[in-house]
Amino acid sequence: MKLKHVFSKLAAGLAVTAALTGVSVAQAEELKTLNFGIISTETSQNLKTVWVPFLADMSEKLNMEVKPFFASDYAGIIQAMRFNKVDVAWYGNKSAMEAVDRAGGEIFAQTVDVTGNPGYWSVLLAASDNDQLNSVEDVLEHSSELAFGNGDPNSTSGFLVPSYYVFAKNGVDAKKAFKRVTNASHEANFMAVANGQVDVATNNTENVARIAVTHPEMVDKVKVIWKSPLIPSDPIVWRKNLAEADKGKIYDFFMNYGKTNDAKELDILKELQWAPFKASSDDQLLPIRQLALFKNRAKMINNSGMSDADKAEKIKEIDEQLAMLNRRMAALQAAAL
Repeated sequence: MKLKHVFSKLAAGLAVTAALTGVSVAQAEELKTLNFGIISTETSQNLKTVWVPFLADMSEKLNMEVKPFFASDYAGIIQAMRFNKVDVAWYGNKSAMEAVDRAGGEIFAQTVDVTGNPGYWSVLLAASDNDQLNSVEDVLEHSSELAFGNGDPNSTSGFLVPSYYVFAKNGVDAKKAFKRVTNASHEANFMAVANGQVDVATNNTENVARIAVTHPEMVDKVKVIWKSPLIPSDPIVWRKNLAEADKGKIYDFFMNYGKTNDAKELDILKELQWAPFKASSDDQLLPIRQLALFKNRAKMINNSGMSDADKAEKIKEIDEQLAMLNRRMAALQAAAL
């Protein structure tokens, strides 16, 4: 009887834990169909062209159906993961941070640029024939006359990185500085610049290279006028509440894909503009978290609606968080030596 009582208590405890974490018994069962989230960097049709062959291979290797999940914006993929409608997803770093913090996500792999670059770069684009715009300084000087194509608010390269390096560091509020501001995908921003619909827009080096393949006739119409510091390569994220057996199979697929010199697999990765994946973790978000905090700190300093005391308290909180991140970064760098 005592043993039965112990098991009853254990079962009750597990039920309470499940209720608190949102993990149900059904969610811990092994997958029969895997929904793969793909962020909206360009049109769904273009994304399907390069992703469907990869997901077909994944389906065959995992012996289960793998279905692409598209949404009109990054938030749609994050929300889908939060409600267990997406099991694994390709994100940018900022959207991965949102997925980790708010949608029960966990980074387990990282993409690698097809040329072997350890990351990619955010860029500002202007029309090639616009002699007035050749630098960030030119953009800021003439901003009140310009239409600006910003990225999706959950995009690392399209929004977070330029928000900090181009605007926050120069004490500029992009929403107020320009004659007109729009938010769109990387591809849409590129086309808007090429077609004269906006004067300057955000993008990244990976998408510009992709457009050279999908729209080669447009490449010469656009020029890069600013390039950011290196951004860590995109993460691949799964739901933490997946069954461990599924995590093992998914992890093995990503860690082995393209590493046996299989020509077909390498060609599929090349279409995605990637080389074989490497292992990663939530620690890859540390520099992105630093950027987000730096941006919030600059915004706080310029907030005229707060009292000096409240402002000082908030800045102190941010500085403490930054100090913690800096220690963590230092520990990781020391461990890598």
